[in-house]
Amino acid sequence: MADDPLTALTDSRATLLVLSPHPDDAVLSCGALLAAAVENRATVTVMTVFTEAAPPPYTLSARQYLRQTGAVDADELYAERRAEDAAVLERLGVTRFHAGFVDGLFRRRTDPGRWRRQAARMLPELALVYPTYRWHLSCGRVSPRDAETVYRVTDTVRDLAPRGRGLLLAPLGIGGHADHVLVRTVAALSGLPAVYYSDFPYSLRAAADPAFTGGLDATEASWDSGLDAKAELVRGYRTQVDALFPAGNIPRVPEVYLLPAGVTDAAARPSGGPP
Repeated sequence: MADDPLTALTDSRATLLVLSPHPDDAVLSCGALLAAAVENRATVTVMTVFTEAAPPPYTLSARQYLRQTGAVDADELYAERRAEDAAVLERLGVTRFHAGFVDGLFRRRTDPGRWRRQAARMLPELALVYPTYRWHLSCGRVSPRDAETVYRVTDTVRDLAPRGRGLLLAPLGIGGHADHVLVRTVAALSGLPAVYYSDFPYSLRAAADPAFTGGLDATEASWDSGLDAKAELVRGYRTQVDALFPAGNIPRVPEVYLLPAGVTDAAARPSGGPP
């Protein structure tokens, strides 16, 4: 891989802030590359954005998700997910930051109005930013009602990685999950240089949005070293792995990244260097 542009991201001088929409996304999509970066003593921080649930009543989509994972209480499930993420990222050897934002399945509107609040006691979907998974949360766009979340997450990213300090790894939003698209949007708004990763396992059945990738002057590169070790890390997300891979087999698929022109130069830029 000597000529692979991704080697710049694993250099000992590299400083990476990896934006993971949920606990498990960074490892699922970038685990092998991050392991190489850590081995080479690069500075790696994983910021997991959506790490919280919300109390009941739950929507139909949320109840279906809880059944899928064998959970009853969403707050307890997300406490377990945070613990899994902490353990896997500690094993990987990266710095962890849980940002504490509420997952899209549970994110409530900030201005529901009195009648909507009352009706939501019987039909919880009325109080949610994304009332359903199929028709709202996985529709490939961020709801206008989620603008405040976009701004707050962007501010958090800027606070964690000031200008002139390395680069971001952000999701391409493959599969159209609004939380992934929101994090991709944040990367673009942050003003920080970013490399975009292919969202695994969504990438097994979907492609990147050409409306987004068409605006990038980017080179596609893949990373195929360390995939077996990555699979063992993925198995550490016990609450998710059976639902993601019901056959029990984690496909050995190279990680794919889009690198905008010149962006890898920022990976090794000294702290405080020019943006």
